[in-house]
Amino acid sequence: MTRKVALITGASRGIGAAVARTLAHDGLDIVLTCVHQRAAADAVAAEIRELGRQAWVAQFDVKDAERSRAAIEQLLAQTEIHVVVNNAGVVADSVFPALSPDAWHSVVDTSLDGFFHVTQPLVMPMVRRRWGRIINIASVSGVNGNRGQVNYCAAKAGLIGATKALALELASRNITVNAVAPGLIDTEMITSAPVEEILKHIPMKRIGTAQEVADLVAYLASDKSAYMTGQVISIAGGP
Repeated sequence: MTRKVALITGASRGIGAAVARTLAHDGLDIVLTCVHQRAAADAVAAEIRELGRQAWVAQFDVKDAERSRAAIEQLLAQTEIHVVVNNAGVVADSVFPALSPDAWHSVVDTSLDGFFHVTQPLVMPMVRRRWGRIINIASVSGVNGNRGQVNYCAAKAGLIGATKALALELASRNITVNAVAPGLIDTEMITSAPVEEILKHIPMKRIGTAQEVADLVAYLASDKSAYMTGQVISIAGGP
């Protein structure tokens, strides 16, 4: 298998865009998904094409089961997909007594339903090829918990559980399933976070970069990580 294609959800900016660029530099063709930021996704796709790789942009909401499946089927009619990076995620922080049903479902459904809607149609083609990489972008909040983020922590903890279970199901087929758990990363998602307070608890005393996360994802997408599955790898500036 000389040509591989990676699908990255939420790839118009932040970690997703960094992952798309990095995997393209590693020689993969790229499918980028977005919901609203189509112009930004198109710009990233143009960068990838300038590297001599192929790039597609698929615009759909991973929370929507019907549209997700239709988009994935349309993509599979055009290309095989060997690597999936479930990066799409949102935040809607609030203390639990004030947490609205919309805030709960928007966050949980994006991470968990989105994982299911995108990944399930891609698994059997991977099984038939006996090769695949599934990489889920979780969070240290899903490991440790965090005040004001019950919805986000629940979503990411659920994604970690799904990672471990699916890894057991697919290991004999040469398909690895791992999770990356970033800490405080310099993206738009931390705009309202109390950064100075959080830095007091980070041993390295700095914010991580999207590129550092992308480099870890690139390792998990490669043959170098072939004997690693079901793992949750924190990238958070300390233990």
